[in-house]
Amino acid sequence: MPPSSPSLDSFDLAILAILQRDNTTPQRLIGEAVNLSAPAVQRRIKRMEQAGVIASNVAIIEPAAVGHPITIFVEVELESERTELIDAAKRQFSQTPEVQQCYYVTGEADFILVITVADMGAYEALTRKLFFGSNNVRKFRTFVAMDRVKVGLTVPLPD
Repeated sequence: MPPSSPSLDSFDLAILAILQRDNTTPQRLIGEAVNLSAPAVQRRIKRMEQAGVIASNVAIIEPAAVGHPITIFVEVELESERTELIDAAKRQFSQTPEVQQCYYVTGEADFILVITVADMGAYEALTRKLFFGSNNVRKFRTFVAMDRVKVGLTVPLPD
């Protein structure tokens, strides 16, 4: 949560719990569930959006339904950890549509990527672009997901 974020009370947390399950829930129904008026719910949601508590309102798409059935996790180790090279890697990974998630991490790897692709040929082409084509990638390790057991971005909320 950004440092300027408002403190969240029990109403805010209850609203967030509902929105995490289904962000298309009408504000009237949210209000009924949390015992607030729809305009009060609307004000609270707007405040949390402006403060960055609610980062985005999106549809979660099943990758296989749109031709990206393969999920791959990649550990990337850089040659140099100079700030400008790390920032360049962050930009490149962020701008690559196949990269669903990118984490700058501690440990042996510098980045962990979550990638979705149509097939292994598409992944091979991506490795040529992102890894083999970069002078700053020392090595990368690939882990292909065999099954999607749990996928989500729900954040546990305090009671």
